[in-house]
This record gives sequence, C-alpha cells and structure tokens, in this order.
Amino acid sequence: MTRRIVRTIVQTSTAALFTFIVIFFLDRHYRVLPNAIHTYLPTHHHGSVITDITLKTCNSLNPFSSCKLDSIKWHRVEKDLYLKQSMLNSAYLHVQRKREEELTADDKVVIDVTVGRLNPSKSSESLDSEEKWESRPGGLWIKRSSKRGASDSKAAVTAVDVLFGDDAIEARAGWALTGSTSLLLDGGSKFHAAHITVRRGAPVEVTKPVPRVRENGRFKIMQLADLHFSTGVGKCRDSLPGGWDEKHGGKCEADTRTIDFVERVIEEEKPDLVVLSGDQVNGETSPDTQSAIFKYAQLLIKHKIPYVSIFGNHDDEGSMSRAAQMELIEALPYSLSKAGPEDIDGVGNYYIEVLAQGSSGHSAITVYLLDTHAYSPNERKYHGYDWLKKNQIDWFQQTAKGLRKGHKEYRKHHMDVAFIHIPIPEYRDQNLTSVVGEWKEPSTAPAYNSGFYDALVEEGVMMVSCGQ
Repeated sequence: MTRRIVRTIVQTSTAALFTFIVIFFLDRHYRVLPNAIHTYLPTHHHGSVITDITLKTCNSLNPFSSCKLDSIKWHRVEKDLYLKQSMLNSAYLHVQRKREEELTADDKVVIDVTVGRLNPSKSSESLDSEEKWESRPGGLWIKRSSKRGASDSKAAVTAVDVLFGDDAIEARAGWALTGSTSLLLDGGSKFHAAHITVRRGAPVEVTKPVPRVRENGRFKIMQLADLHFSTGVGKCRDSLPGGWDEKHGGKCEADTRTIDFVERVIEEEKPDLVVLSGDQVNGETSPDTQSAIFKYAQLLIKHKIPYVSIFGNHDDEGSMSRAAQMELIEALPYSLSKAGPEDIDGVGNYYIEVLAQGSSGHSAITVYLLDTHAYSPNERKYHGYDWLKKNQIDWFQQTAKGLRKGHKEYRKHHMDVAFIHIPIPEYRDQNLTSVVGEWKEPSTAPAYNSGFYDALVEEGVMMVSCGQ
C-alpha cells in the first residue's frame, strides 16, 4: 500500500514537472499563458521593453522646429546629441517603451540596433522575413519583432542611452555599444561622436567583491589621483612627451595616454583595491560626464579590481552633479563607492572595511573617505579651497568610536587609513609629511583649518592621503 502511494506521488510529480516544462517552452515561444500568469515566470521582464526608437532634430532659426515628440507616446533621452555645442542645431533620441504585460498584438519589440549609411541587411536574409531592418534618421537602423516570445528573449532591447567621443566605452553590466559607427549628424567631426548603447534583457546583477587581506598577510592599495578625463580623447595640456612633434605625430591624446599608463601600472602592481581620490573628471572639457567616468571604471572592471572614489574640485564642473555621479558610480561593477549620509555636508563621506585573511569576518583595515568639496565659500576671508566641515569631522569621529569595539576583536593590529582630495593645512608642515620622490608643487591646502588633523590623531588613523 505504501509503495503504491509513493509510486503514485512520483508519477504525479513527474507528470506535473513535464507539463510545466512543456507549458514553459510553449509560452516562451508562443505566449500561451495569460499575462496574469506569465508575469510570474522567470523569463518575464519586470521592467519595460523598447518598441521603437527615432531621432528628432531641431533648428533654433526655425520657430516651427521642435526636438520634442508626443510625450504620451515617446520618452526622450535627455542628452542633446550635439552636447549643446552647436549654435543652431539640437537633436535627441526618443524611444517608445511598454511594460511586457501592456503589449498588444500590433506592438513590435526592438531586438537589434545599429548605425550606418547602408541597409545592414545581409543578402542571405530572407526577403519574406518578418524581422526587417527599418531606417530612422541619423543613420539609425532598428530591427523589430512581433513574435509572441520576442519580449522575453535575450535580444529584447530594454533600455537605450548615448555615450560620446571617439573613445566612448560602456562600463555598465548588461549594456553594450551598438558598434563603432556614431550617429550621422550635420556638422560631422566638429562635434563629439554620439554612440548609441543599449541594454538587452533584464538588469544584470552587479559584482561587488568584498576586499580581503591576502593569505600572505599583504593588502595593496593603489591611489589614482587627478586623472582629469574628458569627453572624447582629450588634449595634452601640461607637458608633451619628450621629442613629441604634433606636425608629424599628430595631436597628443591625453586620455588615451593616461589609460595606457594606468593600465601598465595596474598590471605591474596588481593592487587589491584602487582609491580614486578626486578629479577623475575634468569638468571643463566634459560636456558628457558619464562618458568620462566610464573610461576609468571600465579599466578597473576589466582587471576585476574593486575601487572606491571621492570627488575633487573639478568633477562636478561638467554635466552632472556630485549626487548624480555617485548614483551612477554606485551601480557600476566592482565599485564600492557610497554617497554616505544625506545629513552630512558633501557627497561621498563613507568607509569600507577590508576583512582579515582566510574566512575571518573581522576587519583588518578601515578605509575612511571624505568629501573635501571644491572652492572656499568665503573667498574674501579664506582665499583658495574649501575645507572639511564640522559635521563631517563629527561623523568621522563618531563612526571611528563606534567601530573600535569590533576592531579590538581582531587579534592582529587593526589599521585605519583615510583619503581626501584637498589636502589639510598640516601638509604645509614638512616635519609631518614623509616625502618620497620630488616635492615639485606647494600645498594647495585651504586657508582655514577646521581641525581634521587633530581628529585623525585622536582616532588613531595611521595615514591620510590626498589628491591635488
């Protein structure tokens, strides 16, 4: 009797599993389930899918010209494709998007995007195929599908953005540029190349590694200061390499040389953590800050190195505020950066813990990072740069005291270090600093001393390092 019951249960379970697999397969390809049930399947995109993409150009001399389409049907990607550098023209990408459960039989889902002057259709493609390349302005081509399972496929485009510059590169998980050809806009090379980038399928889980001391007891931190990336390849401004001749060697591309140098150092030093200590972006030459950020981020992601970042006085002089930049950076792979408490001055007051070797859950190193802002709020009285505010110093000391009990559980010596961008006034005192190499520039510390050095000493911080 017992065996018969067990056999019946096994047979029923097997039949149910087989039925589920068959229905899952049929629904994936032919959408046989109603939306109310399909919504709970793992292939369902809980966000939106893109059903159309176009480009709208307008001219300031034409009063009837508009860069806006019907806002009920179209969503505009809020980036002028000329980056507001054209006196007459502006252009914007627009997309139509719908939630998967809102799709009708007449809707088509975008499954491919490319840019070029010629129809990208291959001669081998069937002329009767339902999925044909459709032309849009600016050399944009899209391929759409009305098949029932198109919105669930990995090819379904679910988000669209624009990056700028001949060296544009994507750093977000699940995103990819649509080839090397930029949108075909009037003005050509006078303006930064505009590249379409898309995300396919559902958002990808972002890798966030936990820093840990190596088994040999070592942990290497590399500080990258003042990279000053631009939108586009940039231009060398401080000094040219010895023997460089622009007539024969061409323009010196600053960002290309910086990336090559940083990559060589990374490959040689093999750091466990990278600290970006401010002025990663040269705001004055970055009409699209996002494109500049992705240059250093992609390099560190490529080498699978966790990194943290703070801002300098130039980062937010471009197209994005500090808060907007940090929101973007926080979501990138391998980034351990944080905006920090909202009720504290600045963006990017936070700490990370480096765990002890092995499987230990104890912190071996605490890395504090604080925002030193930009320029003096009282230039007449305190000329030069800004300083750390009292509530930041209070936050640091309260945090350090709160962590101390847990740190005492670590059997070896726990280490606290701090990173800022603008140096504290004590950097002017060469008796307090250890100089390795040549001291070529005077300290650019603020004229006002807010007392951060005393707080560092009181909390036992072993080292503070700055940018600038």
